[in-house]
Amino acid sequence: MLSSILAAFRSPSEPDEGTQQRPPRYVGEDTTPTTHREILGWYSYGIAAEVFAVCGVGSFLPLTLEQLAREHGSLQTSHLPCWGPDAPTDGPQADEQCMVGIMGLRITTSSFAMYTFSLAVLIQALTLISSSALADYERNRKNLLLSFGFIGSATSMLFVLIAPSMYILGAMLVVIGVTCLGSSFVVLNSFLPVLVANDPSVQQDRARGGEEMSNLRSDHNGDNSESNNWDENDSVDGIHTTGENTRFTDEDLKSKPQSSAPELQLSTKISSKGIGLGYSAAVFVQVLSIILLVTLNKTKLAETSATLPMRFVLLLVGIWWCAFTFVTRRWLRTRPGPPLDTSSHPGGSRWRVWLRLIGFAWKSLWRTITVAVKLREVVIFLVAWFLLSDAMATVSGTAILFARTELKMSTVSIALLSITVTVSGMTGAFLWPHVSRKLGLKSNQTIIVCIALFELIPLYGMLAYIPFVKNWGVIGLQQPWEIFPLGIVHGLVSGGLASYCRSFFGLMIPPGSEAAFYALYAATDKGSSFIGPAVVGVLIDATGQVRSGFFFIAIIIVLPIPLVWMVNADKGRREALAMAEKLDESHGGPAQDTQEAEGLLASEQ
Repeated sequence: MLSSILAAFRSPSEPDEGTQQRPPRYVGEDTTPTTHREILGWYSYGIAAEVFAVCGVGSFLPLTLEQLAREHGSLQTSHLPCWGPDAPTDGPQADEQCMVGIMGLRITTSSFAMYTFSLAVLIQALTLISSSALADYERNRKNLLLSFGFIGSATSMLFVLIAPSMYILGAMLVVIGVTCLGSSFVVLNSFLPVLVANDPSVQQDRARGGEEMSNLRSDHNGDNSESNNWDENDSVDGIHTTGENTRFTDEDLKSKPQSSAPELQLSTKISSKGIGLGYSAAVFVQVLSIILLVTLNKTKLAETSATLPMRFVLLLVGIWWCAFTFVTRRWLRTRPGPPLDTSSHPGGSRWRVWLRLIGFAWKSLWRTITVAVKLREVVIFLVAWFLLSDAMATVSGTAILFARTELKMSTVSIALLSITVTVSGMTGAFLWPHVSRKLGLKSNQTIIVCIALFELIPLYGMLAYIPFVKNWGVIGLQQPWEIFPLGIVHGLVSGGLASYCRSFFGLMIPPGSEAAFYALYAATDKGSSFIGPAVVGVLIDATGQVRSGFFFIAIIIVLPIPLVWMVNADKGRREALAMAEKLDESHGGPAQDTQEAEGLLASEQ
């Protein structure tokens, strides 16, 4: 894993950084060629933050938060300490739920962790929507990225100072860290189109493409057939999104591969490599974490507090995140956006402009929704994605707490489980396209197969409610080893769902509105992912068992199946193309948002 990370940082010859490739579109635009070093700076942040996403959010943070509350909590009936020399180790009292007080209520330590992550995801969704508009202007893109990175890494490192009596402060650090993580990835993704647009190879392809298009038009001058009705606004895949005489046929949609655009090819290549490096780094640091845990558990630190070894792991994760963020700070160019217009409002006007931009971000999201609701296939799929993304987020959080509280697995075993899921997820992302082609499955059919396999996880856990299975003492997640095969299934299915749902949704987006609709896609994802953990937290408090959450998870996993089956991608594509024409004619919807945003800028042309 480490070798693949180091190999990415071997720098080839760089283009001349001082040369402007094209005239700037606004004052201050940086159009110098994208260098290999700058790409490495972009990669380095994924290497930095993905470690926190996998090792922190996906593994040690839920355990640390639950254990902090446990060391401060008391048993439900006997009110004896849950942890320490006075805590019961056997008998009926040892099986009691550990309770902790918060805001005058007594809740289980497991539900405390679930509620915390539910709140964190909700605040993350609100933050990333609000900050998305600010990232496009002046130096805000890089400043926001670094700010989120350094603040988020600081929250991870500060856990080393959180004692059990400060468990509420630990929950606040989780909320801040998760918010910074999600928001920073949104800002990081906004760099990718800029880097691709200024790449020398793309500029050369554009120049060659312009010459070829000019020759094509001259060769077919006077030809009125629809198949040859091209101009500068034609997309590379043959779908004409502007003009009064545009017509779209099924042959047009099938004959022109969308991946032929040089920008899309380069963007996909950079994005895929970035994801691979991020997961490789996460697995590498997870291995280091296991070594650190085993070492610290042999010392007297673990006797002082069971959370101390995990808090030192979070310190390591925070240091890693911070260190590679410094690499990003040094190597990633600022690439400033258009300047903000503050000339008419002296004094504290900048803050007012920022507030207008935040309002504009929410207004843009609302306008995208008003367009999306007119597209039947998009609406059906977004409802399915709302349920499915919530299920995926709920399974991840519930599995970690179930492994710790119900299966009594050690922290090292849970870290190994996290590695298993991560590696399986990487495998699934590459495996499902081959499976889909071999079986001749359409995209929505592949998604349904993944969902059906995903449903096996809660159903298997519910087998333990059957009396004779319960008496066996095995099957139904009664033994720790049983969770590892399910972890492999979870990883393989999650990798397939993440890639196929995003690409399937992309087929039904009106051309020219990709950014706005993917923002809606992300908002649907984050906006739903706080519901499941909160509901599971309520079930845990009501029943005293994490296993009871499997009933809710089983329901929300199966609900998207008929919705995905109903989606007709071909019809959705035709509706999207028709909507693109309508938006272009009326200059409304997402297109109008762009014009309104320009009114906030002092773009001296």
